[in-house]
Amino acid sequence: MLLSFAFIALTIATAAGTFTSLDHQVAEAMHHAWQPSLHGLFQGIAELGSLEITTILMAGLTYYLWRSGFGSDALVFVVFIAAQVFELYYKLNLPHLQPPRSIAQADGPSVTQLFAGEGFGNSFPSGHVIRAVIVYGLIAFVIRRLSTSPRMRAFAIPGAIAIIALVCVDRLYLDVHWESDVIGGLLLGAIALVAGTVWLDRPRNPQN
Repeated sequence: MLLSFAFIALTIATAAGTFTSLDHQVAEAMHHAWQPSLHGLFQGIAELGSLEITTILMAGLTYYLWRSGFGSDALVFVVFIAAQVFELYYKLNLPHLQPPRSIAQADGPSVTQLFAGEGFGNSFPSGHVIRAVIVYGLIAFVIRRLSTSPRMRAFAIPGAIAIIALVCVDRLYLDVHWESDVIGGLLLGAIALVAGTVWLDRPRNPQN
């Protein structure tokens, strides 16, 4: 509930231009910090939150749950799809243009770049961040619950946090998103992640 209120408040503030000054300050700082030698690395990091990679990972997690006898748990993929719908709705309806091409660097390759034309020029919230939070968060949750390896269970959450943090920094470093977009992606992704973990952690019928 608090996450939902925070996301709504952020959306209103973003639409009102409250973060415009800070957005530009962060973008300019990242633009000056950009190094050509690191560009390929950050394009690679971008793939961690790409629609293609996260969809494959989400499909793999769904298949694993289904094959492991957790058929109803496999429905957790619905939160991933719902988050994509919300992202699309906001990008089509909330006027918040992405950083200008004069400062933005080439992003990692993705099919989503085909839809970067008219009607898709808004950038709130960051889809890469949303997907990273949901997918890596759910994978970490399932590993913590089902893995028989203590090392994997111990690494799951720190690993997910590290990947999500990398994707957040990547969005800012490449200047393809404002910091308000990244925060919005974190909040919307967290809402979907909480919904997914609540579903996976729901009370079970003893007969199942």
